[in-house]
Amino acid sequence: MTLLNKTGTMTRRALLGAFTATTVVSAPTFSNAAGFLRGGGDIRRIRMFSGRTGERIDTIYWVEGKYIKDAVNEVNYFMRDWRTDGVKTIDLRTIDVMAAAHNLMDVNEPYMLLSGYRSPKTNAMLRSRSRGVAKNSLHMQGEAADLRLSSRSVSQMSRAAAACRGGGVGRYSGSNFVHMDCGAVRTWGS
Repeated sequence: MTLLNKTGTMTRRALLGAFTATTVVSAPTFSNAAGFLRGGGDIRRIRMFSGRTGERIDTIYWVEGKYIKDAVNEVNYFMRDWRTDGVKTIDLRTIDVMAAAHNLMDVNEPYMLLSGYRSPKTNAMLRSRSRGVAKNSLHMQGEAADLRLSSRSVSQMSRAAAACRGGGVGRYSGSNFVHMDCGAVRTWGS
């Protein structure tokens, strides 16, 4: 199989084949989660859907040490504040934590994105309705995501995210989601 087309760029089939080989050969475990975040994998992929917008994303956003600008822009748009349609650059560290945790859980199901970027207006509205919304939420900085998987428990998701040691992990068992961010390493919730 040839990896490059006539213009010298990697073919989609070669890229997908490389991803499959990498996934099978070097699937990370909880014991080496931090290594994955520091470049232990050659390809990084994120898969999500939004129940609010009906949109889906399944993209390879990092290959051999380089972020793919167009793919990252797609993630930024996908994780926008759907209430205001505001788009913010999502911190790459947050995307990496999400992808690494997903890989650690060995699941094909995409994340359900409940909340990515939140405008200050949206955050204030949510804060007025719930004690669980921080005044200076990292969501407003593009540094956090609230995620759900139907095939994994909140406990399983939070353990995978915490194993990455890349930021904060909040367990919201009553609402069936996990908060992942790239802030200080910490955990909370039940």
